[in-house]
Amino acid sequence: MYLTTIFLPLLSTLLSGFGGRWLGCYGSCLLSTTFIFVNFILSLLIFFEINICNSLTTILLTSWLQSDLLNVNWSFLFDSLTATMLVVVNSISFLVHFYSIGYLEEDPHLPRFMSYLSIFTFFMLVLISADNIMQMFVGWEGVGIASYLLINFWFSRLAANQAALKALITNRVGDFGLSLAILISFYIFGTLDYVTIFSIVPLFESYSFTFFYWTISYFSLLGVFILVGAIGKSAQLGLHVWLPDAMEGPTPVSALIHAATMVTAGVFLIIRFSPLLEFSIFSLMLLTIFGSMTAFFASFTGIFQNDLKKIIAYSTCSQLGYMIFSCGLSQYNVSLFHLVNHAFFKALLFLAAGSVIHAIADEQDLRKMGAFLRILPLSYSAVLIGSLALTGFPFLTGFYSKDLILEICQVYRYTNIFYIGTLACLLGNLAVFFTAFYSFRLLFLCFINNTNSSRIIFEKMSESSFFIFSPLILLSIGSIFIGYLGRDFFVGPGTMVWNNTIFSFSFNLYILESEFIPTFLKWIPFLLSLISFFLMIFLNLFKLNFYFYKLAFFVNKKWYWDSFYSYFIIFPILDFGLKTSFKVLDRGFIELLGPYGISKNFKLWAEQLKKLQSGQLTHYTFFTIFAILSFFLSFYSLNLHYFFYLILVFFI
Repeated sequence: MYLTTIFLPLLSTLLSGFGGRWLGCYGSCLLSTTFIFVNFILSLLIFFEINICNSLTTILLTSWLQSDLLNVNWSFLFDSLTATMLVVVNSISFLVHFYSIGYLEEDPHLPRFMSYLSIFTFFMLVLISADNIMQMFVGWEGVGIASYLLINFWFSRLAANQAALKALITNRVGDFGLSLAILISFYIFGTLDYVTIFSIVPLFESYSFTFFYWTISYFSLLGVFILVGAIGKSAQLGLHVWLPDAMEGPTPVSALIHAATMVTAGVFLIIRFSPLLEFSIFSLMLLTIFGSMTAFFASFTGIFQNDLKKIIAYSTCSQLGYMIFSCGLSQYNVSLFHLVNHAFFKALLFLAAGSVIHAIADEQDLRKMGAFLRILPLSYSAVLIGSLALTGFPFLTGFYSKDLILEICQVYRYTNIFYIGTLACLLGNLAVFFTAFYSFRLLFLCFINNTNSSRIIFEKMSESSFFIFSPLILLSIGSIFIGYLGRDFFVGPGTMVWNNTIFSFSFNLYILESEFIPTFLKWIPFLLSLISFFLMIFLNLFKLNFYFYKLAFFVNKKWYWDSFYSYFIIFPILDFGLKTSFKVLDRGFIELLGPYGISKNFKLWAEQLKKLQSGQLTHYTFFTIFAILSFFLSFYSLNLHYFFYLILVFFI
């Protein structure tokens, strides 16, 4: 059952990809969707066996690498973290497969798309079920390659080519950091297996090295490189630029990448390494800083975006910031709780946005929408439920995890001496304000305001097929009830589920204390969301002044991060590659010393030697006498026996 769960998506990929010509569109869709549904059922059984029956499972498949101390196996670890992620990944993947049947029913390359979705799911399952860091890195790289294929599915579009390359190259920075973390972990522990590493971590706590009079802990260095990997894959501040452009792929791709798979891989990595990160205060501080700044930056950037899918993409980036800085506060189970909740309401938002886009002839600009409430009531209901869950409306899914993170911040800011908790609390609450702003702005511009779409399209609009609206209904139910049903399992006091997976020092646990903070502090997120709602109504009814337009323009340009990378990193590298590396080194220095220079110089020397053949006897006599005198003078300072040997060789 366990191995079947891992390899069914791979079988689906092979059959849909290589047999799609014979299976046809509907045959490929039926095959791949059925396989993923079976996978979802098996993941529920695994969840019951591991989390409810408390039965941890390890499966050794075969040996992979053996070299002295390095011993890496193909093996799978099924603990509470893996079992939970299996349910999330397979459930969202099944709904996306099912949704894609209706969304891309007119695309002739639907079998190829289904194959890409399945291979993406396979690599994600390899990532979350790996028993060692090396095997996890295979899944880590695999989801990167699969995301490139999915974003570039419509490869005839230049924007899709550029977005896919941008995602792949940007993630390579994070992958490089993770590869260094793998090397350092092997250098410290002599193994790459999770169980061995986490069991001997306290023995290496004092290990450090000196660099320019600075004493650096190995754990801090390892935590920094793990953070770099998470920043790249989970699109944190600095390496976030690929995430909005990834919207160039079909909408089901956006839902699969953003909801439960690729972008959550970085958060999963941090949660998996919690027994190690807990011993590095510096790494936890970096997690808190990067996470809180990303939550604020992404939510603030999303308020004046005009692309429907890019707004939801920045929302994903912001929510990932909450998960990261929750890990920085040592609340790994709360971060996982928010990851699970976020998967449902974010998949709902993306698929509902896809339903709207599909209904209005693939238009994504919010400025060309409006008044869709009467025509698309189901899509409006789905977007409304997803937006309310995203903003943390009381008793919806997002409320139980997002507000808990902010309440823990209120406790943490009184216990941290470096004011990191105060920074996280301030930026986290500001992110709540801006999240509510862009969520209600999306609702107003898309469904409530007067329409700006053409009359022909507006009159032909209607709700989509059964394949599109049925996943919206299921995800709406999940976005309402999953948080309430799962709160005791994830963050309930006394729960024993995470004892074999997540480690936190007792002095870093603030969940109980967060229950007893003043009531006013608990109401702050809701009050900020309410203020943001009324501000959105006010700005929607009245014109903005000139200075506000300047701010909107600056935010709409994404704070000029792309321009910064272009002018200070990309263009200088390309300029160096052309003018210095290519023209000076390759075509200049190397070729002059290499084949081009040798052939050219031999030709020049031959031309000069030809001039010596003048045909005059006096010239030949002069050259002969000059050569003999030069030969004897050159050996005048040598020893006598060397001189006789040379004379002998000369006469011979």
